[in-house]
Amino acid sequence: MPNPVALLHVPDLADVADYAYTATVEPPARLVFTAGACPLDAEGRTVAPGDHAAQAREVMANLETALGAADARLTDVVKTTVYVASARQADLVTVWEVVRDFFGDHDPPSTLLGVAMLGYTDQLVEVEAVAAVRMAA
Repeated sequence: MPNPVALLHVPDLADVADYAYTATVEPPARLVFTAGACPLDAEGRTVAPGDHAAQAREVMANLETALGAADARLTDVVKTTVYVASARQADLVTVWEVVRDFFGDHDPPSTLLGVAMLGYTDQLVEVEAVAAVRMAA
């Protein structure tokens, strides 16, 4: 069954972004909306305090698990929002590189934000996603 997600690179916009500028979803598809994936272990503890890259890896693993519960995969993702608790652009880039590595060749539109604080003690990274899964005919 073909993926209903089409990622569009827009030649009239700068090609410096590591993601498609636009995504479309073709019917029939079921949309999946995730809460922000957090760097929490199975006991609810924040992993790797102070380490943006390690937290980003945990977040992406947790995002994959959450998507899997809805029978979706990272390749079904249409859009992400990546939150990084930092005012340093280098920290945002560190997190972004981990996120990009998890997605591989699938490069959905994304927004990367530096924020003052996130919800859990010692939390530095959070990623939310929207995915689309082809519905059986």
